[in-house]
Amino acid sequence: MHVNKVHRVMTIDRVAADLGESIDWLHDVAMEMDTEDGVIWVYGLGDEQLMAFTNFGIETLVDLIKIHKDDPTLLKR
Repeated sequence: MHVNKVHRVMTIDRVAADLGESIDWLHDVAMEMDTEDGVIWVYGLGDEQLMAFTNFGIETLVDLIKIHKDDPTLLKR
């Protein structure tokens, strides 16, 4: 039997606040990530949906932030 080892996630709003980044910019950067990278979508009522990250996802996101800050033109492509 497969046991999911993820016991908590942090919303993009929380991660953006903790990292001192804009939510919108962070969302654009995180759109490159897949589930295997530690990002998940949480769905609420109606059209409500929220991006969230596992601990591994936050590590991956921090790496992506560094890459995008080194080359800001990446998001403009």
